[in-house]
Amino acid sequence: MGRQGGRGDAAGDGARTEAAAAAARAALVRVIVADGGLTDPAWRAAFVGVPRHLFVPYYYVAVEDGFEQVGRDHPDPRVRARWLSGAYADTPLATRVRDGRLISSSSQPSLMARMLEVLGVHDGDRVLEIGAGTGYNAGLLSHRLGEERVTTVDLDPEIASSARDHLAAAGHRPEVVTGDGAGGWAAGAPYDRILATCSLAAVPPAWIAQCRPGGLVLAPLATGLIALRVRDARHAEGRFLHTSAYFVPLRGGPEPQPVDTRSLPPGVLDEEPFPFLLALTAGRQAPESVYELWEDAHRPGRERFGVTVRGDRQWAWLDRPDGPHAWPLGDGAAVGTAGPGGH
Repeated sequence: MGRQGGRGDAAGDGARTEAAAAAARAALVRVIVADGGLTDPAWRAAFVGVPRHLFVPYYYVAVEDGFEQVGRDHPDPRVRARWLSGAYADTPLATRVRDGRLISSSSQPSLMARMLEVLGVHDGDRVLEIGAGTGYNAGLLSHRLGEERVTTVDLDPEIASSARDHLAAAGHRPEVVTGDGAGGWAAGAPYDRILATCSLAAVPPAWIAQCRPGGLVLAPLATGLIALRVRDARHAEGRFLHTSAYFVPLRGGPEPQPVDTRSLPPGVLDEEPFPFLLALTAGRQAPESVYELWEDAHRPGRERFGVTVRGDRQWAWLDRPDGPHAWPLGDGAAVGTAGPGGH
């Protein structure tokens, strides 16, 4: 008698996939912990409990002539195995390509863990996420805080819809809003924390206004992560983390312009974090002047820089807000090629 196919085989395949995913998820957590991340047991439990593969049913890998899609529904079991392995690798994943251009991705899990721990949430906190992406980050937040405490916003209706579906498949139903992330989401304000997963040229004032006094805004800016402590609806200040961070730009924001770096010494753009400083000055200084400052200041790391928001003004600075080295934020400039981000 031949082998019976159908529902039993599908159920068996599903069970094997879930078992393999659980093992891969545990292995990913071990990797992040070994590298010094996930020191908070609550976040460790979230990364163990939220299945990333449900949020990336397919993703794209770069090939010579563009992108190749890898997904769970591919007829070749070897490709499906490759998909699952990639879903739990500590790497960013390109999740949405439009007209040959990457518009959304799932960030490197260890970077996500770092950002979530720096966010410093407590039980009962309410969080607004700017940039829903796949929904995975909102799933982690929902696991930690409860779905009723989480709101995520995305400008793209298709991305917001798929994030909502992925979250539901994982058993979470936070509020997913389609809208301009630069405006935040006033209907749910005030928030204890605002977390952006897209890079900025400047901090949208609405985020400061919608975060309660004493709250925190954490956002990618100039290939770094700025942690702003909010004083009131018009004032915030903070420093950059030491880590690098490359994210897809906030859609609808100002388009950064390339910087002419031909006057710089050869190889300096490969010396971290000089490209960060070049982006942070946002074209306000000539590249050679930025390089001179970097050398004179003994090649400062990202953590020596900060941002102040004071009413209608905001600026970046070296060492202290009232020091001699400060640059207005606003019309940014791009340096080199920024890698993708998003959650």
